[in-house]
Amino acid sequence: MEHDYVLQIENLETKFAIGRKTVNAVNDVSIKLRRGTTLGVVGESGCGKSVTALSVMQLLPKAATIRNGKILYSPKPGEVKDLLEFGPNSKEIRRIRGKDISMIFQDPLSSLDPVYTIGSQILEILNAHENLDKKEARKRIVELLGKLGIPSPEDRYKSYPFEFSGGMKQRVMIAIGMICNPNILIADEPTTALDVTIQAQILALIKCMQKEYGTSVMLITHNMGIVAEACDDVAVMYMGRVVEFGALQSIFDKPMHPYTQALLRSVPVLGMGKDKELESIQGTTPDASIVFAGCEFEPRCPHACAKCKEAHPPVLVFEDGHEVRCWLYEEGKAI
Repeated sequence: MEHDYVLQIENLETKFAIGRKTVNAVNDVSIKLRRGTTLGVVGESGCGKSVTALSVMQLLPKAATIRNGKILYSPKPGEVKDLLEFGPNSKEIRRIRGKDISMIFQDPLSSLDPVYTIGSQILEILNAHENLDKKEARKRIVELLGKLGIPSPEDRYKSYPFEFSGGMKQRVMIAIGMICNPNILIADEPTTALDVTIQAQILALIKCMQKEYGTSVMLITHNMGIVAEACDDVAVMYMGRVVEFGALQSIFDKPMHPYTQALLRSVPVLGMGKDKELESIQGTTPDASIVFAGCEFEPRCPHACAKCKEAHPPVLVFEDGHEVRCWLYEEGKAI
């Protein structure tokens, strides 16, 4: 079945030069985001999730370089642009960034400027991309703040970030991301440091805005519970590589990669017996500057074979579109 993809990342490689070391933050990453759906990008801290998102936005720090790959953006079916053909400061990228593709950053506290009002910070994004008079722009912002559950939006428009709670700041970040009705919203750990009730509210808000505007969402998280709640498709990353990709149901019902299986075994399940212990993933994540001849997960994998040390496994694609990087399946073994 052919899918309509709004974003396709192909063989992306992003590296950091840190002193004499080269850190392989993103290695040969390929990800597809279907139009109007939510893709969960999940993995441990430092696995390359955020760097992948920043590569799409071309907001990488000076030490980072995109060495290879394509980032194909399709504003509408049949139209495709490779974003890497434009420079990070080009007019084309600055036009797309914020309007067509927007991002909610991980920490609203550091993303919001403490000396400007909330309204003026949202207005800055709107003025950069749309030609509206001040009255019309203010009306649009106030309406969006109201939709996002911010009480007394007229008054809050004139408030400063320190006057908002953590959950309310995250709502403001969603407003900044959604004010221009983007085709793609990248949400980088949007519920980090929020309590469970507020987490659920933020996820519900993103879903609601997605349904209203038809936005495609890339949701970056380390929490498999959030993935189960909010996503349609899942990409599992480990040490800069996508090790498994597929539909949500397929990933949860039949996880194929040993790392995905280990992640799911480490998640508490409602109703599980008190005598059942959660499993931890053996070992620790290796230094990202180490270049492995074979699979990066091999030192921690209970199923590793000799071939796993020798070469990187290719991507194997199964009938339902489920993709996995693991030599064991090529060898015909079930795990």
